Amino acid sequence: MRRAWSPSLIEEVVPLNFEHLIQINDPLNPLLDPLTREQVWQGLLLRVERPQLFVAGLDNCTILKREGDTLERELDYGVATVRDRVTLTPTERVRYEIAPTEAHVGGTLTMTIEAPDELQLFLRFEYSTTLPEPSGTDERQTLEIVKSAYREADIDTVRLIRQFAHTGDLPDALH
Repeated sequence: MRRAWSPSLIEEVVPLNFEHLIQINDPLNPLLDPLTREQVWQGLLLRVERPQLFVAGLDNCTILKREGDTLERELDYGVATVRDRVTLTPTERVRYEIAPTEAHVGGTLTMTIEAPDELQLFLRFEYSTTLPEPSGTDERQTLEIVKSAYREADIDTVRLIRQFAHTGDLPDALH
């Protein structure tokens, strides 16, 4: 028996574009040790090469291919495997393009180093993916929880970069 197409069988999806900025150097905060652009860049490269130090739940990362400033990786999260392509713009930006799978919609994450002047340094995180259209309060709350989780993970990333920059040692893994 063939099933007729019905609009109710298609779930509406919407783009989730989310970005935020984390201040690395604050000239008004003497308690915050400043980092150089190069130190932040080296930390971002560490996150590309050793993501299991930064990403909770990530068991293994295999770099499948390197070509110029592009890497293709396979990431193992327990039984789930995700592939991504990482594009580097040296000392400026890292862009992760996550391939969609049956279980994951895919998306992008771009981390950009910004220096509006000699004393300030920021790291901008930009996320783009698709999620089901929030139809009620629970779905909207879930969306806010996802954004909050992204923010917290990015704060941890900056904390680990700072630790790596100041000690020269690999940071302790998040898990």
